[in-house]
Amino acid sequence: MYPEFAGLPVVPLAEKTLMFSEAADAGRVVRVQRARIGAASRALAEALRKTPPRAVVTLARGSSDNAGTITRYLIETHLRLLTSSAAPSVASVYDASPALAGTLLLAVSQSGRSPDLLASAEAAKAGGARLVALVNDEASPLAAAADVVLPLCAGAELSVAATKSFVASVAAMLYLIADWSEDAELAAALDTLPDLLDAAWALDWSPALPVLETATNLYIVARGHALGAAQEMALKIKETCGFHAEAFSAAEVRHGPMALVGAGFPVLLLGQDDESLPSVTALAAEFAGRGATLMSAGVDAPGIRLPALAAHPAIQPLLQVQSFYRLANALAVARGRDPDRPPHLAKVTETV
Repeated sequence: MYPEFAGLPVVPLAEKTLMFSEAADAGRVVRVQRARIGAASRALAEALRKTPPRAVVTLARGSSDNAGTITRYLIETHLRLLTSSAAPSVASVYDASPALAGTLLLAVSQSGRSPDLLASAEAAKAGGARLVALVNDEASPLAAAADVVLPLCAGAELSVAATKSFVASVAAMLYLIADWSEDAELAAALDTLPDLLDAAWALDWSPALPVLETATNLYIVARGHALGAAQEMALKIKETCGFHAEAFSAAEVRHGPMALVGAGFPVLLLGQDDESLPSVTALAAEFAGRGATLMSAGVDAPGIRLPALAAHPAIQPLLQVQSFYRLANALAVARGRDPDRPPHLAKVTETV
């Protein structure tokens, strides 16, 4: 894939990819974003407190939908509001419009141009939903249709693998949730997020490389809002590294998927310092008992311990994703793949 770099060690080669440079830029992006969206986020939060929605709906595909999973857990735990993920095909394929009057629709998209997302967003708005667009392209049709735009500020992202735009999507949601819930502790933690992202990028997850360089399967297991982080990691493994990875909730993996786990099966466990951690920790012993090759971040587990930063539990999974991106980029190169141009994929997927 990289004949001009033949014979170079993996680390210098990996640092030459677009994915590396774009993911490394996430801390700077979030610094810019905070300054740009602060007033809009506070104004939206005040309006939502005055007129609370009856429910919240996220609308996204791919990495943006993984950001929506994180958002769903955090809105339901911090604001006690029912939150669900919309199926864009309902509007674009079936020409049906769910009754979304009085709801808040959070549409997340890097390009803001995918036809199915636009159809769903426009149908929801026409039906009485408040449409908020979290979008990187502020000149996009989605931004034009929205009642409120929270720009991601990720700038140009040329690698097919979305990295800094995913981080920016989650960060924007976190800022809105902190403003809306008036959670001073979370708001203070978010003040440190750009620096923490820089620190997370510098962490060394390379001990996982020997396990994954020849792997054909991987389970990534988490619970709570970290499930969205696990989904994002699994997507990036499939997308950039070319082998099967699947994300599971620690509460669900025992219901069938555990049957595939045997000696040498690689498992990555993710944990954050909240009520979900004991169940993930307990699961580690079951995986170890089956002979799985365990890797973990934020979990007291046997096997390979990957470094993770201490932080507010709402942002810990995002920091783990940032550390993981560096690993995924290096792993793709070690497996002889180009993480910037995965086969059969395009940067903008225009699903209808």
